[in-house]
Amino acid sequence: MTSEAEPRGFIGFLDRLGRRAVAGIVEFGFGASLLGESLYWLGMGGKRRQPVRLAPVVAQAMEIGIGALPIVTVLSATIGIMLAIQGIYTLRLFGAESRVSLGVAMSVVREFGPLITGILVAGRSGSALAARLGTMRINQEIDALTVMGVSPVRFLVVPPLLAMMAMLPALTLWSDLVGLFAAGLYIAPQLGSSMGAYVDEMTDLVRLNDIWHGLGKSAIFSVLITVVGVVNGASVTGGAEGVGRMTTRSVVHAISAIVITDMIFVFMVTR
Repeated sequence: MTSEAEPRGFIGFLDRLGRRAVAGIVEFGFGASLLGESLYWLGMGGKRRQPVRLAPVVAQAMEIGIGALPIVTVLSATIGIMLAIQGIYTLRLFGAESRVSLGVAMSVVREFGPLITGILVAGRSGSALAARLGTMRINQEIDALTVMGVSPVRFLVVPPLLAMMAMLPALTLWSDLVGLFAAGLYIAPQLGSSMGAYVDEMTDLVRLNDIWHGLGKSAIFSVLITVVGVVNGASVTGGAEGVGRMTTRSVVHAISAIVITDMIFVFMVTR
C-alpha cells in the first residue's frame, strides 16, 4: 500500500499555510453561524416553545461575574498602583507630575480596565466553557440533546453568551473603580494632596464618553470569549488529551482576539 509523500521545502510550507488558512476560515464561519443561531433562539425560542431559561443564565452570570470578583479586584488595584508609580516617575523628569491623574484616568478607563478584565475572564471562564463543551462532546452528551429534540445552541451557548455580555461590562466598570481608587492611594500622598481632592479631579477628568469607550470594548470581548470557547470546545477530538489541548487553544485564541480587536477598536474610534 503506497501513499503520496508530503511536499517538502517551500512548496510544503505553502501547503501547510494553505491548510491552516482554510481551517481558520472554516472556524470563523462556524463561529459566525453559532452567533447567528444564538440570536435566532434568543428572539424566536419562545415561538418555537424552546425559550431561553433565566435560571441557567443567572447561574452562568454568578460563575462568570461573582466568581471572578476577587482576582479582578486584586489585579485591577495592582495595575492602578503600577500606572501611578510609573506615571509619576516619568512625568517627574519633565516637572509635570501634577498631570499624572489624567494619564492614569485615560489609561485605566479606556484601555487597561476592559483589557485586563477581558483577559482574566478569557483565561478563567472561556477555558472552562471550552472544557465543559469538550467533555460533553467526548461523552456524546451533545448528540443526546440533539436526539431528544433540544437545540444544543439554545441550551449550551445562549446562556453563557448572555451572562458574559452582562457580566463582563459590569466587571470592567468595577475594575475601573478599583484601579482608579488604588492609584489615588499612591498619587495623593506623593503630590501632597488628599483623596477627596483626587476624587474631585477624577470626576472632572473622566467623561461619560471615556466610560462608554471601555464598556463598548468589553461587550465585544464578551462575544469573542464565548464564541472562541464554544468553537474550540465543539472541535474536541481524542479524549482527555484533546480536551486539554483545545482548552489551552481556546485561551490563546481568545486572548489574541481580544488584543487584536482592542487595537482595531482604538484605531477606528480615536482616529
